[in-house]
Amino acid sequence: MKVIVDQNRCVASGQCVLSAPEVFDQREEDGIVVLLAETPSEHLADAVRQAVALCPAQAIWLEEQGDEQ
Repeated sequence: MKVIVDQNRCVASGQCVLSAPEVFDQREEDGIVVLLAETPSEHLADAVRQAVALCPAQAIWLEEQGDEQ
C-alpha cells in the first residue's frame, strides 16, 4: 500500500492523525497534513483506510500494491 496526500486539498480537520498517528501528522503553523510513512506496514492498513474514508476533503488516497511492500 502506498499513501498519497494532496496538501493543497487538505482542510486541516485532523481526522487522519486521529485515525493513524503513525502515518500522518499536521504542520504546526496551519494544520495541513504531513505524511510520515508513504508505505506503512500492513498492521496499519485498516487505520490508514479509515483515515482515507474520514478525510472530508478527500485529500488522501491509496495505491494498493499487493505484496510488493
